[in-house]
Amino acid sequence: MTELPLVLLHAFPLDSRMWNAVREPLASHVRVITPDQRGLGRSPLPESPREPSLEDAARDVVALLDRLELGRVVLGGCSMGGYLAMAVLRLAPERVGGLVLIDTKATPDTPEAAQTRLDVAARVEREGIKTWLAEANLPNLLAASTREQRPEVVETVREIIESQPAAGVAWTALALRSRPDSLDLLRDCGVPALVVVGEEDPITPVAAASEMAGVMEGSTLVVLPDAGHLTPLEDPAGVVEAILSWYPATQEK
Repeated sequence: MTELPLVLLHAFPLDSRMWNAVREPLASHVRVITPDQRGLGRSPLPESPREPSLEDAARDVVALLDRLELGRVVLGGCSMGGYLAMAVLRLAPERVGGLVLIDTKATPDTPEAAQTRLDVAARVEREGIKTWLAEANLPNLLAASTREQRPEVVETVREIIESQPAAGVAWTALALRSRPDSLDLLRDCGVPALVVVGEEDPITPVAAASEMAGVMEGSTLVVLPDAGHLTPLEDPAGVVEAILSWYPATQEK
């Protein structure tokens, strides 16, 4: 039996550095790949006449798997990374041998949330991201206890956010607002699935995680106490333990 590689897709508005604390302990057991989404981190934003869409970002992930000559992988993602993992599952289900959905949800944006993303993109295009984007997101990204007692985590998240290219942040905000409902997709996916959520996550709460786990037969749900929306940064040991204790030994096809 050969364990499938693990691809981890990052949250918004961060990049793959959010996986730093979990990458090494996971990599001692399984091959781990942590790409930056287009327009964020070190990945350029391709010129395209099309409206921003996660489907294009999903094509990037499939193209990466092709370049690495990986037929099937376990696909994981935190927040936006979970949305992107579902987009890849919709685009190329044959490439997904398992799912790790962390602090994410399968439902689309509400009209209010979609409008907020439009407002964020417009403000980024007007002002850039310095001085406001990190401050606007930190209260929702991290649990209150993390913000109050762990300044090093707060500063790590702030530094990652403030280093993002403004054009990539705007593109991504627009792409996220048009994602479809994925509950039926998950219900029919038929692959092993792990759902992880911070107990204090205000953006994709425990109820949303439970809903996803409930539609996937045989899935595993792990709730991490004293953590918010960025569990890989707030409780990396808990995330590593959850993944390694679940990880499916899947034979390559």
